Amino acid sequence: MNAAKRLNSDSELAGGAMAESAKTVAERAEERLEEVAENVRQRFDRVTKGGFTDKVREGRFMDQVDHGVDRARDDERRRKQGGSTG
Repeated sequence: MNAAKRLNSDSELAGGAMAESAKTVAERAEERLEEVAENVRQRFDRVTKGGFTDKVREGRFMDQVDHGVDRARDDERRRKQGGSTG
């Protein structure tokens, strides 16, 4: 094997090792994030005594309208038209 082909072959091997290392790091980071998310869920449930999560799961907030969003849209529309939001 000539020197150029050997150098190319060696760099491909190094690149493959780097890609594998990056993949391993990414997998570990993803696992760690999943653990953190689960810990946050557990702590949130402890603080709220599970009540809020239970309400969301039961769909208690689905029928409530968020009037704040509507008001914000109306205020923005008035501002664009040169009116007061007061």
